[in-house]
Amino acid sequence: MSDVIKLKKGLDIRLEGKAETVFAQAALPELYAIKPGDFNGLVPKMVAKVGDKVKAGSVLFHDKQHTEIKFVSPVSGEVVAVNRGERRVILEVVVKSDGRNESEDFGKSDLSALTRSAAVEKLLQSGAWPYIKQRPYNIIANPEVTPRAIFVSTFDTAPLAPDYDYIVSGQEQNFQAGLDVLNVLCPKQVYLGVSAEGASKAFSQARNVNINTFSGPHPAGCVGVQINHVAPIAIGEKVWTVGVQEVIAIGRLFAEGIHSFERIVAVTGSEAKRRGYTRTIVGASASTIAADNALTDATRLISGNVLTGRQIAADGFIGFFDSQITMIPEGNDYEFLGWALPGFGKFSASRTFFSWLTGKKLYRLDTNTHGEHRAFVVSGELDKVLPMDIYPEYLFKAIMAQDIDKMLELGICEVVEEDIALCEFVCTSKLQLQTTLRNGFNLMLKEVGE
Repeated sequence: MSDVIKLKKGLDIRLEGKAETVFAQAALPELYAIKPGDFNGLVPKMVAKVGDKVKAGSVLFHDKQHTEIKFVSPVSGEVVAVNRGERRVILEVVVKSDGRNESEDFGKSDLSALTRSAAVEKLLQSGAWPYIKQRPYNIIANPEVTPRAIFVSTFDTAPLAPDYDYIVSGQEQNFQAGLDVLNVLCPKQVYLGVSAEGASKAFSQARNVNINTFSGPHPAGCVGVQINHVAPIAIGEKVWTVGVQEVIAIGRLFAEGIHSFERIVAVTGSEAKRRGYTRTIVGASASTIAADNALTDATRLISGNVLTGRQIAADGFIGFFDSQITMIPEGNDYEFLGWALPGFGKFSASRTFFSWLTGKKLYRLDTNTHGEHRAFVVSGELDKVLPMDIYPEYLFKAIMAQDIDKMLELGICEVVEEDIALCEFVCTSKLQLQTTLRNGFNLMLKEVGE
């Protein structure tokens, strides 16, 4: 194991409501959905129709630009809805479970004899390929490309993040099998980022991978930050990333021959009544979790964490890549001259309030932005929370100016939304920097291509 890479820049947002390491099992819902919006750059083309009977692993739709990339049903049952938005954009493909959990059989594989072409074909046919993301742009990886490396971060430092050491317990063999498959896709260039605070044996003793140890505040657990400190992405290079539970799913696919969509989700947040871990299925309706936690209109339900997650309704669907549900208060109330008060109970990233004297106090924060959009000025605040060798203010200005050459020079290929989410949190101009970055990616894809 390598020496510890210590990161000093960043910020830990100390929120109330961390999940207890117990299973608060909620009943499985009837409805599940795959949402094309969870996959950046995807243009879906339907294969299944409303009324079709499907198994777990049956194709629902595919990528119009890369027809070999398939998206499959997470459960067996019936396709009951294809929900569309403006201009008939597909928002959700909803499947009603029949409770039998029948799966398509993709056959077991001998990992010792597995070839790269066979691995790619199986991942594509089973619908497991979308687990693999490409940098730059944070889009689904192109199966025709061999990446420079594959990176997996085994810990998350986002607010109230799930404990992957706990999640991987009992799944060690499937996790290692998944790493072995990644090694077939990119031999000897699979990198594992582990926490210096201690990691499970599944992570710290993983075989056939390059292990790097990190310490520091958020975003130390973001895979993009780890890439930047281990082997930064040069212009023209492609790097792939895969999440922990996605690696486990890939391992089960090759070991058992079925595409299991089982997912362990952490139920977190100050407004959650039953905090803990629940075993569910990718794309599950949040209705049973919301009911168990007595969700009210005064609470915001987020699929993911408070920095990068998406707001969903009480009967909405958990995101494809999300391992966390967060419940926090809505910020509908306003405080007169709140900025002028001592603020002992308020969180501040810049020591504006005296709360910085209260040590490790936990905070019950709401969704109020405490300000309005202002002119975007170079203040140096963003640089304090981004432990990467780039200048974020100048990068965002280049994106706003649609200056592609400057964007490339300033490192747009090295970051994705989760890496700069803290920049948005501390931004004194109250700008939606994650949306700005995605606009830059869309421009790059249009003008430069993948």
